[in-house]
Amino acid sequence: MTRHPLDRPAWAALAGGQRRFAVGGDLALRFDPLVGPFAAADRDDADSAQALSALAREHGWIALLQVGPAPAPPGTVERLRGPGVQMVLDRLVPVAAPEGVEIVELGEADASAMLELATLTEPGPFAARTFELGGFVGVRDADGTLIAMAGERMRPPGFAELSGVCTRPEHRGRGLAASLSTAVAQRILDRGEQPFLHVYARNAGAIAVYRRLGFVHRADVEYVALDAA
Repeated sequence: MTRHPLDRPAWAALAGGQRRFAVGGDLALRFDPLVGPFAAADRDDADSAQALSALAREHGWIALLQVGPAPAPPGTVERLRGPGVQMVLDRLVPVAAPEGVEIVELGEADASAMLELATLTEPGPFAARTFELGGFVGVRDADGTLIAMAGERMRPPGFAELSGVCTRPEHRGRGLAASLSTAVAQRILDRGEQPFLHVYARNAGAIAVYRRLGFVHRADVEYVALDAA
């Protein structure tokens, strides 16, 4: 049976259009550790599990994110495990930026500010070169400090993941996350791709925001972060 690209999105992305960010071989792939920790194998056999373990041993911790169980490969120890939700955009219900707020493009010159914001707000794994996955937009305050951002991460064929959505605590409640998510989702749609995202199942507030934008539940997923033993 052919697997849906979103059932194991890291594999579909790294074996496809994002191959330039991949480290690994035929059995298992991961993003370059400076881009992100997500890894996947195409199959669930023992050789593929060993290949995943080798990626953690040689390149640092990995994260598995997939539909169905994500067992820890031998030679790894769990750092974190939790249930998640995968949502896809059915029909965008756009949210405009608040009055007086300008959404700006972010790039290499903003890399340190993006990493600082992600480290503060913890929207999910975010590394020094995550911004290279592209499509990041943000909002700055009057002093030029980056206070909110959103962008793209994994891109399986025909899809693009909305990710890195975060806002400094003192600026939450203004609709910045919703308007930035709208901007990213609209750009994905304009390319003829379907936006999707992942969120912790316990994060009811974020799920409610995404539902208002038109995202619907596609599948339950499992997230597990692994270190080499």
